[in-house]
Amino acid sequence: MTMNQFIVSLENEIPPNGISQLLEALWWEKNGNWTKAHKITQEIHTKDAALVHAYLHRREGDLSNANYWYRTAGESAFSGTTDEEWESLVDNFLSHRRRKK
Repeated sequence: MTMNQFIVSLENEIPPNGISQLLEALWWEKNGNWTKAHKITQEIHTKDAALVHAYLHRREGDLSNANYWYRTAGESAFSGTTDEEWESLVDNFLSHRRRKK
């Protein structure tokens, strides 16, 4: 799946089949369901999940919580906008998915 295909899928009522849980979380957040995105992310205990978790809290304006999750991931806080961070995360996960095939 390309970034353009992922973005077009945002017009649907449900996320595309076969995407990772973290891509699904980012899909739900972009569609206005922060709570569902957060719930998905809370159940995954990886560095990537911590980065998505950080993004979600940054998006809601809870910077202290976001910074906790960036530290948990071992990363500095993202320096761009939240839209740029969303795109960066999605692109990274889509690229990782393409490399695995």
